[in-house]
Amino acid sequence: LQHQMETRTNNSLEQVCFNATSLFDISLEMDLEAALKECSTALNLFLNNKFSDALALLKPWKNQSMYHAMGYSSILVMQAGMTFEPKDMDAAMASLGESLQTCQKFRKKTGIVETLTSLWTRQPADNLTEEEMHAELCYAEILLQKAALTFLDETIIGFIKGGMRIRNSYQIFKDCQALVNVTKDIKNQKSTYIHFKGGVNMGIGSFNLMLSLLPSRVIRLMEFLGFSGDQELGLSELREGAAGDSLRSILSTLTLLMFHLYITVILGTGEGNLIEAEALLEPYIQKFPNGALILFYIARIALLKGNFTFAQEKFLACIAAQEEWRQIHHLCYWELMWAYSFEQKWREAYRYADLLCKESKWSQATYTFQKAAILSMLPEEEVAELGENVGKTFRQVEGLRIRIAGKSIPTEKFAANKAKRYSSSTPVQLVVPALEMMYVWNGFTVVGKRPELTKSILTTLEKAEEQLSDDPNPSAYHLDDQCVVQLLKGLCLRQLGHLVQAELCFNHVISSENDIKHDNYLVPFTIYELGLLHKQKGDINTAIKMMENVKMNYKNYNMESRLHFRIHAALNTMGSFSAKLPPSRTPA
Repeated sequence: LQHQMETRTNNSLEQVCFNATSLFDISLEMDLEAALKECSTALNLFLNNKFSDALALLKPWKNQSMYHAMGYSSILVMQAGMTFEPKDMDAAMASLGESLQTCQKFRKKTGIVETLTSLWTRQPADNLTEEEMHAELCYAEILLQKAALTFLDETIIGFIKGGMRIRNSYQIFKDCQALVNVTKDIKNQKSTYIHFKGGVNMGIGSFNLMLSLLPSRVIRLMEFLGFSGDQELGLSELREGAAGDSLRSILSTLTLLMFHLYITVILGTGEGNLIEAEALLEPYIQKFPNGALILFYIARIALLKGNFTFAQEKFLACIAAQEEWRQIHHLCYWELMWAYSFEQKWREAYRYADLLCKESKWSQATYTFQKAAILSMLPEEEVAELGENVGKTFRQVEGLRIRIAGKSIPTEKFAANKAKRYSSSTPVQLVVPALEMMYVWNGFTVVGKRPELTKSILTTLEKAEEQLSDDPNPSAYHLDDQCVVQLLKGLCLRQLGHLVQAELCFNHVISSENDIKHDNYLVPFTIYELGLLHKQKGDINTAIKMMENVKMNYKNYNMESRLHFRIHAALNTMGSFSAKLPPSRTPA
């Protein structure tokens, strides 16, 4: 027995030695190609909801391999962005710093500028090795992620650091693009080159797309600093990257999905390309049918198409798909809250608003206002049955606000201003706050896909209009409330094709400009909506003049930057025609 035990011990030791030797051999073989393959495996684990397994696979090599370092940091950054927890932010920032050091080991010591100089003078393209090219690319991506986290530092220094890192990242991506242009005709490219090209597509595409969304006054400043943004170029680069077979193809795909399904809705006119979004997602539905991210985007597409019941089913499937990252559940709660709000199923919407208040740290002020706004739409007895108090909930909003670099978040500031009415000695109820917040998030463009639901919301607004007109003791907010209802009525009527009636509603708000006391956003936003109505009628000239009027003549109102984004997006849809018109300086 003792002999057998000694034999087993020796065999175990031999196995350990063999494993250690194998590990050493693997380390010798962890070249660029091997690293890309292993990171591709980690990405597949991540998309299959095996987040910890993906991190475990990447961790042992994060100090020796640039791709392992970038992959590991990227997951931590995503986690930090979802949780908003200081410990997660610190862990992500520390990992990014280590990843930059790992990439630095592989970068050409003379710097990429000298290399490019020799390339442009027709020197051999192997002046920069394949590994060094990838090191530049990974360094730029990690730098961009670090800049994004730095912006969350609540100091001006944080913003300056973030801006400098973005500039450096942008310049490296431009240099990498130059490398692609110089080396694209070289035959027999290494198998790893496709991953470099895919990374350049994603970087250049993302930067151009992001910069093209900025309002013109911001773009002029960015161009002065050396940035430029071309939306068509950005989309083209991302589409090329998404269609490829590189490690970053899915990242280009996710960027395009974010653009079509979120950015164009919240900061644009709501006209995202849902056909392209479905086509982009299709291959990943087959490959990762139970992946939480994939299920989430399936649901989001259904929501934007107006298929709210199917969207609700898929968001619930996304929640059921994994428990490891609860933050993905919170994204689903937000979407479910809106899906039920669009149907005016306020009890169900309240459930998810309440869950967000209890579980998510992203924007407690917004969630709390949203919860109170939804409760406002319920009968008083139902609110009491839920054990809630509308006024008390609204009064919590101000104390939950957060600031970044000393600045308020626009949506939180808007919510706090509205909630002030409940803090006075004589509280005044908000008229249709849940529908007003629906407009803030551009939800009327979504619910407009369902005429019967739009009519139902119109009925709710007409009841509110009647109550206001019958009020025997109008408050100081009375006219403002009437104008809120008229704006939202106009949106419903425009969606239903009743353009003459919609225009009357919008003009009612605009004609009340001198008497509106509290909701200073109403007139500029209404002029913008009237401009969209003229665009719908085919009167592009008037549409552009009205939007230019808002840009020139209205300042310092709630959510001003959001409206400027929307105006910029709307003018882009009207093409170069807007460039031929001088800005209007006369009231609409």
